[in-house]
Amino acid sequence: MAATTTYIWKGKTAKGDVIAGEYKANDRREVAEYLRKRRVVIQSVRKKPTEIKLPFGGKKGVSVKDLCVFTRQFATMINAGLPLVQCLEVLGRQQPKPTFKQAIQQVMIDVEGGQTLSESLGKQKHIYGDLYVNMIAAGETGGILDTILQRLAIFLEKNDALQRKVKGALTYPAIVLFVALGACIFMLMGVIPVFAKMFSDFGGELPGPTRLVMNLSDFLRTQWYMLAAGVAAAVFGFKRLRKSKWGELVTDRLFLRVPILGTVLLKGAVSRFTRTLGTLIGSGVPILQGLEITARTAGNRVIQNAIENTSVSISQGDTIAEPLKQSGVFPPMVVQMISIGESTGALDEMLAKIADFYDDEVDAAVDALTAAIEPLMIVLMGTMVGGMLVAMYLPMFKMANVVGG
Repeated sequence: MAATTTYIWKGKTAKGDVIAGEYKANDRREVAEYLRKRRVVIQSVRKKPTEIKLPFGGKKGVSVKDLCVFTRQFATMINAGLPLVQCLEVLGRQQPKPTFKQAIQQVMIDVEGGQTLSESLGKQKHIYGDLYVNMIAAGETGGILDTILQRLAIFLEKNDALQRKVKGALTYPAIVLFVALGACIFMLMGVIPVFAKMFSDFGGELPGPTRLVMNLSDFLRTQWYMLAAGVAAAVFGFKRLRKSKWGELVTDRLFLRVPILGTVLLKGAVSRFTRTLGTLIGSGVPILQGLEITARTAGNRVIQNAIENTSVSISQGDTIAEPLKQSGVFPPMVVQMISIGESTGALDEMLAKIADFYDDEVDAAVDALTAAIEPLMIVLMGTMVGGMLVAMYLPMFKMANVVGG
């Protein structure tokens, strides 16, 4: 007896409703007989592909750019009138990255099995996320899937650009600080010991700054493991602190209060909040559900708490603007513009305008941060490296005075 195979079928009922499902049978004729008994007019019968298991690692290998390209191509195909399964089949076949390719093919398998696109994407949230899935669901309900996909592509591109701006603002000072520390460690490990031997042969009392630098050099060379353990403990403690809600709230509040850098982070968070919420509302997602999704993607616990409190207030009949104002986090201009958007019935458009404005504000804040950090880093490097050099030359001046005397 031949082994049974799972077939995916699609057909119409006597009332004209399109239905789909799966049936295990020895061959297609058996499936056809089964459907005829149910008075289903067959449209298609095909073998169910082997279910694909995604490799461990989730979103690994799938970038925002990959998702943007996929979304734009998907929108173009849907707008051209291609069937959903065919679109997914083409997109999966041409996708070069294995992880993403397998995810698309799994979505196609689920859609062929009778699930909606949003339900199928919901199984791949490690790639698509809540916002993506909920917007697709709204697009399916409203019959504007191609429009929603275009909005998603634009949103992903702008959000990615914003994140790169903020990361760029943090990368420059980190690199400069790393170079400065590297230069100091090199001097303490390789250069200072040479001077230390020469001074010990000379004898006499060394100046205080010289003794301090030599003690630092000795500690780094002999007790380096204690320093490494201290750094590792600090990093571990910080990560543990960030994992708790209280610790995340405290550290995020401190980040927002850092001069200049806090301004960049706040303006970036406001831009992300307004663009995400505006895109969701404009796509037909209910406002409470939109606020819930936006809170999870805020990127800052202080902003997230303010959005969650706003959601609670709205469920009790309040406006959006009032709880945002009471939070004390959002700038007055943002609150005022949201209030105007609510009163005019154009909240999604007003949120998009705020997001565009704050994108420009982030650019200006990043430029200001870079301009402020450059001289500060130069002074820091000069103080660290120059201070050690001066400390090493002080005994030479003393030796010259002794010889001259």
